Amino acid sequence: MAGLWVGAAALVGAGRRGRRLPQPLMRSSALWTLKHVPHYSRQHLMVSRSLCSAGYDSNEKTFDKILIANRGEIACRVIKTCKKMGIKTVAIHSDVDASSVHVKMADEAVCVGPAPTSQSYLNMDAIMEAIKKTRAQAVHPGYGFLSENKEFAKCLAAEDVIFIGPDTHAIQAMGDKIESKLLAKKAKVNTIPGFDGVVKDADEAVRIAREIGYPVMIKASAGGGGKGMRIAWDDEETRDGFRFSSQEAASSFGDDRLLIEKFIDNPRHIEIQVLGDKHGNALWLNERECSIQRRNQKVVEEAPSIFLDSETRRAMGEQAVALAKAVKYSSAGTVEFLVDSKKNFYFLEMNTRLQVEHPVTECITGLDLVQEMIRVAKGYSLRHKQADIPINGWAVECRVYAEDPYKSFGLPSVGRLSQYQEPIHLPGVRVDSGIQPGSDISIYYDPMISKLITYGSDRTEALKRMEDALDNYVIRGVTHNIALLREVIINSRFIEGDINTKFLSDVYPDGFKGHKLTENERNQLLAIASSLFVAFQLRAQHFQEHENSRVPIIQPQVANWQLSVKLHDEVHTVVASNSGPTFSVEVDGSKLNVTSTWNLASPLLSVSVDGTLRTVQCLSREAGGNMSIQFLGTVYKVHILTKLAAELNKFMLQKAAEDTSSILRSPMPGVVVTVSVKPGDVVAEGQEICVIEAMKMQNSMTAGKTGKVKSVRCKAGDTVGEGDLLVELE
Repeated sequence: MAGLWVGAAALVGAGRRGRRLPQPLMRSSALWTLKHVPHYSRQHLMVSRSLCSAGYDSNEKTFDKILIANRGEIACRVIKTCKKMGIKTVAIHSDVDASSVHVKMADEAVCVGPAPTSQSYLNMDAIMEAIKKTRAQAVHPGYGFLSENKEFAKCLAAEDVIFIGPDTHAIQAMGDKIESKLLAKKAKVNTIPGFDGVVKDADEAVRIAREIGYPVMIKASAGGGGKGMRIAWDDEETRDGFRFSSQEAASSFGDDRLLIEKFIDNPRHIEIQVLGDKHGNALWLNERECSIQRRNQKVVEEAPSIFLDSETRRAMGEQAVALAKAVKYSSAGTVEFLVDSKKNFYFLEMNTRLQVEHPVTECITGLDLVQEMIRVAKGYSLRHKQADIPINGWAVECRVYAEDPYKSFGLPSVGRLSQYQEPIHLPGVRVDSGIQPGSDISIYYDPMISKLITYGSDRTEALKRMEDALDNYVIRGVTHNIALLREVIINSRFIEGDINTKFLSDVYPDGFKGHKLTENERNQLLAIASSLFVAFQLRAQHFQEHENSRVPIIQPQVANWQLSVKLHDEVHTVVASNSGPTFSVEVDGSKLNVTSTWNLASPLLSVSVDGTLRTVQCLSREAGGNMSIQFLGTVYKVHILTKLAAELNKFMLQKAAEDTSSILRSPMPGVVVTVSVKPGDVVAEGQEICVIEAMKMQNSMTAGKTGKVKSVRCKAGDTVGEGDLLVELE
């Protein structure tokens, strides 16, 4: 069966202990999912979302039942390991998540409130009631929500329920960026220069920023995941940053305290995975390179880092462990560092939870981090020593989001997944997701669709497998960021390892525009599109005559199809003919042979163009000649007509484009937080009109020109969709 991980784990410590760590990410049984997720095939379920087959001792008693205080892919991820360990699971959910995959996977499920996170996944009273009702012995918080909330951990302790994570002291010490920085200094960990206190207001923020020296980073003391973070280059940006960061922090974490520190320009973001137990043992499980980011949120991660040498890796690992031991850390955690071009590294923060990107560490070490967290929470000692931890192969993770990458590298998209197919038939591919065909991506939660992970014997193999996996990933019904992800991993700078946290803005200074076709790639696309057009025409002409058919059908025989194909406002002359599965296509005088099975019912089409293999997706096709094709990750719109139809089409009237200079439309679905203008106000170009919150991020909408406000079509609290009219100018 396809979907197995390749690359066996090395014999670790050979000659010293002869101990073998588990095989990385081998397939484990998933027969239990059959009754919970009937929409998936048996084969799909058995290979999808594969986890490490880390050794599990059935005689090692842990918990009978664990409640997962989270949703989506991370809840599914935790449930998977619990099933492997023979532990029953309880899912919590909001009312809109009642049919979610994590609810179906769990043994029990409890609704904890309506859709807004403050009333459901952050509702401690409702979650505590669910724990009592189901008699769960322990709680795994996943990441986000209550995973780093010390009050939640205290509530659990008061009810004798085990929190699968560090103790409250470590959560408080490391969850507070101000206190954690002071502790890091005390533990002799390299730290970033900055203000070691709470910033009271915008005026104080400006004063502190001037003292530190611009640029500065304003960030939430209790934050994480890029929320509540702003970079300021002057006084005005500091005031705006203080306002937005404090609002986001209060919304996401219930804590609006902020701190300010020096912003290190063009750094790498490299983090160390640590694992500690309750007996004073702690390990560092190598690093993860997380420099590809947008809006301070990671997009592509890999392990190990191509930048670090063994000496720097050891120094960072030892400092991370020193910090963990300083707070008696007992669980899986991550110490994040900024690393400059000279390999100087500075402590950024410690996340006292399981990270989103933990799968890449599991791939190269063979450890199941969720299993280790459960063992530690029960009181067991770590099973491995530092010398046992390998770097075995290479792993890359792409965060697949329901986002439009052409808008600020990714503004949220909502909708229902009309078709969904993970590329798990390919070797070395793992997909961590919590969705299925028919799932809704809503405005209430993070727009992540899945984490796509590929593993190889080296970086080159891992990246090539990621390229293939992205091409074979079928996502319909929502806009997604696969085009951006694919462009990143094939970019020459990325391949060479020349990256930093400003990679996206440096490589795409005018914003992401999709893949730029070479002349050869353009001809390949035109040849494939033309072949598809003819294949569809031939299928439409086919008529299966019955024996008693009273109407004889005469099939028109066309030797050569003369076509007019429009791409990027350029019209190309194409002549196509077919012989069996092969089309001979002439594009502007260049001849190409296109071969495929031409299974037009399949969402994926494997095509050979003069011997070059391509995987394409025909996303849509209209009778008027419009066709959308996903080619090399990017969706291209082509307009194909026969020569006669193209000549007649010249007489068709064109729809006039809307004048958008005097209107402001919402670029994304979300909730209006504030409206700063009213009818009659005069606004300047660039002036803030309103603020829209989408997926917990606040976005300032500004005027495109100077003018007088004619009408305001929204108010604070309104839910708006993408393209909805917000404000109109005279």
